[in-house]
Amino acid sequence: MGPIITAIRQKLTDALQPTRLEVVDDSDRHAGHAGAREGGESHFTVTIEAAAFAGQSRVARQRAVNTALADLLAGPVHALSIKALAPGE
Repeated sequence: MGPIITAIRQKLTDALQPTRLEVVDDSDRHAGHAGAREGGESHFTVTIEAAAFAGQSRVARQRAVNTALADLLAGPVHALSIKALAPGE
């Protein structure tokens, strides 16, 4: 696991205490595209389930994830796909 995935996992865990968290590095699928970096760790898919999302809209959930990862999104992370769920969804 690379340092960016480790940072994503830590920041989301600290901010949202997820019951399920999957972070996948999709960078190899974007080689040669804008934002792709040598060595990967630029494009990610996150699936996160957290009680904090209960009663929130899809947009509010994505904003919460983006807020938790703001410094990474301003730097090494070029693209992030988010699937945010409340428990039982």
